[in-house]
Parts: sequence; C-alpha cells; structure tokens
Amino acid sequence: MDVRALFLNDRVAAALVTALVGGGVVAAGWFWTHALSRRRDRQLRDERVTDIQRALLAEIRAHVAALESQTLDDPDAREAMVARLAQGRHVPILPHDANDRIFRAIVEDVHILPEWAIDPVVRYYRLLAVRAALAQDIRANAKDHPERATEMFRDYLTLNDETLTTGRRAMIVLTAGLEGGGEAVEALIAAASHREAERIAATLPTELAQLRAGLNRRSSDPRGR
Repeated sequence: MDVRALFLNDRVAAALVTALVGGGVVAAGWFWTHALSRRRDRQLRDERVTDIQRALLAEIRAHVAALESQTLDDPDAREAMVARLAQGRHVPILPHDANDRIFRAIVEDVHILPEWAIDPVVRYYRLLAVRAALAQDIRANAKDHPERATEMFRDYLTLNDETLTTGRRAMIVLTAGLEGGGEAVEALIAAASHREAERIAATLPTELAQLRAGLNRRSSDPRGR
C-alpha cells in the first residue's frame, strides 16, 4: 500500500486532524486544570498563613497586656518583693502554664509562616515555656530553700522583662505583616537596624573613652588593680 496515498486520503486526513486537535484540547485542559489547582492551593495556603498570624497575634496581645499590668517597673517595689520571698513571708503568685494554647494547636503549621514571622514568634513562646518552668521551680523551693528560690526569682523578674519586650516585638512584626505584607516587615526591620546603628554610633565614643580610662587606671596602679 502506498503510504503517501494513505495520508492523502480524505478520511484518514480528517481522522488524523481530529486526533491531533482532540489531543491538544485534552493537553490544554490538563494544564489549565493543573494551573487552577495550583492557584487554589496557593490561595488556601495564603489564607491559612493569614489565619495563623491573626490567631497568634490575638494570643500574644492578650498575654502581653496581662504582663504589662503585672510587671513592676519600680526597682524599690521589686526589691521589696524579693525581700519578702527571702524572709519566707510571701510567695508571689506565679503562672502555672505558658499561655500558649493557640501556639500548641498550630505548632505543626508554624513552618508555613514567613521567615520574618517565625523567629520572633518562636522566641516569644520559648521564653514563655522557660518562664513557666522557672516559676514551678520557685514554688517548689520557696518553703525549704528560700535563698535558692530568691535567686531564681531575680532571674524570673529579668526573664519577665525579656518576655514582655519579645512579645511586643512579635506583635509589631505580625501586625506589620498582616497590614502591609513582607515589604512592610522589611521596611520595619530596616528602620530598626538604622536606629540601632545610630545608637551605637552615638554611644560608642563614650563607651570607648570609659574603657580607655579604666585601662589607664589599671596600668598606673602598681598593684595591677
């Protein structure tokens, strides 16, 4: 059979064209469906990321507000509380949990958050966990080992301040991300880095002068003190 004649046959040519067109339509439909599916997955992922950030922001905001009302800014008031604990007259009311219910519920999805959100959030909740563990140790030692409990309580007050500061930073980052996205967070970080650089530039000469003065005093002291 002549192959050229076979392809020149109207029926064969029509069948071939139909097959090619049908295959092209099927392939185009598959690619279109795949593209829509990927777009839907991205939308669902973005919505999930937003929901997680909003939930974490709400939990952090609530606890930061509680910390602000509980934190003692007056050094004298702090020392008075420490003294009462050392004398066994008063054991401060300390938290029994880490206030991290929402975080524990979504911890397996934390990795889908933007990188700029993961660091402050994880750091904040890690401090909460350390704070809760330290509070438990203080309660356990307050009666039989007041000196040990007192030293731990001093550390607890310092940790409380760090937790409050870290919580505020996490709130700022999450709020910026929710309102302006990654660009807003990058601008926020750049502004913070610029302020820190200006602070270092302003305080470094004084700090260096104090350091040189201290070294000069030590070198002039015959006893090397």
